[in-house]
Amino acid sequence: MNNRIQIIQGDITELEVDAIVNAANSGLRGGAGVDGAIHRAGGPSIMEECRKLGGCPTGHAVVTSGGKLKAKWVIHAVGPVWSGGHQQEDKLLSDAYKNSLLRAKEHQAKSVAFPNISTGIYGFPKERAAEIAYKTVSDFLSRDESIELVIFCCYDRDNYNLYSQLMQR
Repeated sequence: MNNRIQIIQGDITELEVDAIVNAANSGLRGGAGVDGAIHRAGGPSIMEECRKLGGCPTGHAVVTSGGKLKAKWVIHAVGPVWSGGHQQEDKLLSDAYKNSLLRAKEHQAKSVAFPNISTGIYGFPKERAAEIAYKTVSDFLSRDESIELVIFCCYDRDNYNLYSQLMQR
């Protein structure tokens, strides 16, 4: 399994993979953090496609083209805003990862890169989010061989270290 999961520290917009996942807001309006970076790097065509989709509920994911990115597709996953852990945040975060993988499979993506969904402005505790993400992706890959490679692309050193520790267990 670990040969199908990689952890890197870097900029997700620069990766040459079939699909990158965007930590999107439910209105698919673009924003700060990874969402803003993807829209800036990918160009206006991604936003035009997002407007036509009309939004996406928390825990779900939708797909647009990659615009000017090296990735063919952008999977816009809406993670939960952290509210102390009492609003089904764990399940919603897991669903965002699982639904992203299902969208990737539907588009026959063989390689997918994830950012650290919900850990920025949405305030999800990084360690808890890393454990949920890693477990959800590992469980999916153990039952499905359609996706050959999943990359956790960590922008910051804290997240990179958390994922590296999870890989070593």
